[in-house]
Amino acid sequence: MITIGIVDDEEELVENLILQLKQIKPDWNIIGFSNGMDALKEIIAGNIDLVVTDIAMPDMDGYELFWRIKDYNPKIPVIMITGFGYDPNHVLVRAKSDGLQEILYKPFKTDKLIEIIDKQIKSNKIN
Repeated sequence: MITIGIVDDEEELVENLILQLKQIKPDWNIIGFSNGMDALKEIIAGNIDLVVTDIAMPDMDGYELFWRIKDYNPKIPVIMITGFGYDPNHVLVRAKSDGLQEILYKPFKTDKLIEIIDKQIKSNKIN
């Protein structure tokens, strides 16, 4: 069974996303986190196979979480979600050159997220 970590400081968004995903994909184990540090602890403990993270969060933003995950295990797929289309510091470009494969812009349809997760599961051969 695959375990997906969803990280966003908007706790209501995390809860709603978990409910929607579980309805469509009941075989996925989904864990929600309201901050990057709690998610990182579970990732390092080996409990997360794939991460969906917001970019803009206090304390540890999605970029820092992405780079820490890549330092720990570059095989863990990370999907970033953001409400911003403009990237003044070109961090998305840098993250993509460092292996970020997917960015999803809010608001997004749950079906699109599922399609991206399925693609990552298949291409990364996650059970």
